[in-house]
Amino acid sequence: MSGAGAPPRIWRVLGDKRGDNAQVEVIADALERARGWPSELRHLEMLPEYVHGKPRVAPTLHHIDKARSDKLEPPWPDLILTRGRRPSNAALWIKAQSGGRTRIVLLGKPAGWLTHYMSWFDLVITSSETLPAPFDNVMQIDLPLMQVSADRLAAGRAEWERTLAPLPRPLVAVLIGGPTSPYVYNAETAARLRARAERVLADGGTPWLVGSRRTPPGFLERVRRGLDDRLRVFDWARPGGGNPYTGLLAMADRFVVTGDSISMQVEVARLGKPLEIVPLPFGWLGRADDARRRAAAWMFQPPRDDSAPERARLAAARGLYHLRLMQQTRHFPRFHQALVDRGLASWAGTEGPDGTGDPPVSTAAADDVTRILRRIDPLVHGA
Repeated sequence: MSGAGAPPRIWRVLGDKRGDNAQVEVIADALERARGWPSELRHLEMLPEYVHGKPRVAPTLHHIDKARSDKLEPPWPDLILTRGRRPSNAALWIKAQSGGRTRIVLLGKPAGWLTHYMSWFDLVITSSETLPAPFDNVMQIDLPLMQVSADRLAAGRAEWERTLAPLPRPLVAVLIGGPTSPYVYNAETAARLRARAERVLADGGTPWLVGSRRTPPGFLERVRRGLDDRLRVFDWARPGGGNPYTGLLAMADRFVVTGDSISMQVEVARLGKPLEIVPLPFGWLGRADDARRRAAAWMFQPPRDDSAPERARLAAARGLYHLRLMQQTRHFPRFHQALVDRGLASWAGTEGPDGTGDPPVSTAAADDVTRILRRIDPLVHGA
């Protein structure tokens, strides 16, 4: 641990998920700029069975490939910034080795049903699509802190300008994720995306379908079958020609994003580019699951005031969580509607015929980061 009068020792305990890591880096950069507190990276590689498999929630390193990871050894940090189940397990292990003195700031919803798990973290920072139980160590911010850097956009433009610049406009990037409960990728999903691509072609423009690692095999082919040759496709499973994602972020005129992909929606919204969200159909029992999530969205929302009804709601929400009758979760429609209400997005198919009227750029990130630093200060001073 750092000595008296010295800056706090801060570790960024991170895995290989670039989007997750980028959000932690936003806070780390702000701590160094605003407080003069640098941080050190502790990069972790997972054992093969845990690259995609989920380890049990515990203070443990059993899922870590120690030979390929940075060493975790004393002196232990005063503060850890982390995100994700796998790195946060390692953060909890570090806290245990420090005798409980290390403080942990976790970005994102904690995993697991353990009723005491939330208290293992000193500060849990979630954005508005996640619904953790409303405990005192939970802080909710506006949008996730992910944002494509200017350098990355410039690199994408330089790499793809020769390909993208000559294409007929509007150039519309159709960004496609994958099925996630309670939503499915079925014939209806394909038909919605196909209809949007057909409209771009009818307007004389260029639709570019971009799949992700979660996109079901063969799904993009079902969407594109029989459409005009002006349609372009990037299939993650068959990545010939390279991934145009960053080039499109820099140069596309509009973006159509499936409702399951919060990260892609946020990256577009932060750029101030026109964003359309494609709502997805429910799977089997999906409507019942959605009703459960809506109930959690109401019960687990942050405190609105200090009234007696609000105190009763908070107590009931915490009790339901402790009794394992209501689980922390995510509710995508709530997040989508927040983007629409703020003018940062529209529903696919509802924009004007000429696609005019750019949305505002989301500037809430700076305010959220300032609030986060204020919550971190007492953790460090207390340590």
